[in-house]
Formats: sequence, C-alpha cells, structure tokens
Amino acid sequence: MKRFLTEHTEFFRQVRDTFHTTGAVAPSSSFVARALTRPMERHNGPKRILEVGPGTGSITRRIVTLLRPEDRLDLVELNDKFVDVLRRRLQHEPEFVRAADRVGIHHMAIQDFRAEAPYDYIISGLPINNFTADLVREMFEVMFGLLAPQGVLTYFEYIYMRKFKKNLSTGARRERLTKLDALMDQLCAKHRFHRDSVLINVPPAWANHLRHEDRKSTRLN
Repeated sequence: MKRFLTEHTEFFRQVRDTFHTTGAVAPSSSFVARALTRPMERHNGPKRILEVGPGTGSITRRIVTLLRPEDRLDLVELNDKFVDVLRRRLQHEPEFVRAADRVGIHHMAIQDFRAEAPYDYIISGLPINNFTADLVREMFEVMFGLLAPQGVLTYFEYIYMRKFKKNLSTGARRERLTKLDALMDQLCAKHRFHRDSVLINVPPAWANHLRHEDRKSTRLN
C-alpha cells in the first residue's frame, strides 16, 4: 500500500499541475513494466540501462529488481518533483536501496544528458503525444545516439490514442498530431523489430522495441 501511494500521490499531483510534460493518466502497470524490460531479462554479462522520463519510478521498480552487481542504471528526469520521489525511494524502499549504488539520477532533459559509454537498453516513458514532431525527432535521435550498436530502445504508448486524439482535433492541434503520427510511423517502420500489446493497463498500451537499422545513421527525415 505504501508503495502504491508513493507512485500515485505525486504522480496525480503532477498530472494536475504539469500535464503537458507528464502525459500519462496513471502510473504504468506492472504488466507494462514487464513488457518494457523483457529484452534485458536474458542479457549475458554487465549491462548499462538508461531510463528516460521515469516519473515516480513505476518502471524503475521493475528495472532495479533485474540489476546485477556489475550493472548500471541511469535515470534522466526533467520534473523536479519526480526527481525528489526517485531520490526518496532510493533511500527508503528496500528494492531500491539494494540497487542504489548502481543507480544515478540526472535532473535534466535528455537533450542535455551526456553519457560515459553507450547503453545496452534505453527505456523511454516520455509523453510523446504531448510534443511536436520536431521535438520528438530530436529526442529519439539523441536516444539512438546513446544506444549501443546492438542495443534496444523501448518506448510505450497507449493503443491508438494518438490517432483517436487526431480524429477528434481540429486546427493546429490536429496538424501537430498528424505530423507526429507520420514521424512515429516512419520511426517504427525503420527501427521496430517487435511490439508487445499490454491490455491490462489503464489505458491499454503498446511496448515498442527498436534497434539500429543502420549503424552509420539514425537520423529521421
């Protein structure tokens, strides 16, 4: 119960105050967390993981249970309230405390983050439907730049939510969503190798797993 309150209380407060940069309607379920982390479960040897937009840590909680002593997890979060929640969890919650020496929190936008080495796995919880196509393109190019050649970049989105919103929108909002829809279709056509459907979530979600198609370039047109 305490864990539930930790994840939900601050989350709903931030949805109310900063929906543009929060985007989700509830913390992601454990089923979404398992779908997002599935590629790393059978990894051999040390692994480097980057979570972008972890929020209150509902996905992070699953990741820390998979960490081995030689692994590394970095969290990049822009929202200062979420950063405070993550820091408290690393100090007080047993699952987080056990992995605290292998976890780094970086309070910044992903565009400002600099890494010591590439990541084997990148998991994004960014609310892409709230952003412009240009900003989403920039963020994914940054994340692909941080991804190891054989790495996996995974993000989730609500099933058909963007198309649903687009069909109900007019004017500038519809134009923004149309451009974003085209960009994400292009990105998935070029980089997606698997998609998990998670129906036990509010709302139901997809976990999209991407990898480098061409190591020389991951620029999106």
